[in-house]
Amino acid sequence: MDDQTKELINNEIKDNEVCLFMKGTPDAPQCGFSMAVTNILKILEVNFKGVNVLVNQNLREGIKVFSDWPTIPQLYVKNEFIGGCDIVKEMYESGELVKLFEDNGIKYKKKS
Repeated sequence: MDDQTKELINNEIKDNEVCLFMKGTPDAPQCGFSMAVTNILKILEVNFKGVNVLVNQNLREGIKVFSDWPTIPQLYVKNEFIGGCDIVKEMYESGELVKLFEDNGIKYKKKS
């Protein structure tokens, strides 16, 4: 991974409390896994930054090296790598995702 790609990834993660490296955009995901994670974040009304890895091949491969995780999407919360689609779905279903947001002071929609 080149230095420019590493700096781009670092800046996105540092500048956004919740950052999702995904295929497509939050309003137009281009794979089912990215759509699933985006939908979970939208259901919880979490403010997040979607980074489209399809616009830059170096970014697409670089994020996998950066996290040492082979798949996209990848969710970061407060500079910490959380996981991909399966992990985020499991955390959402078990309530761990909401707890993670609470522990990190991230605003989300609480169930009534």
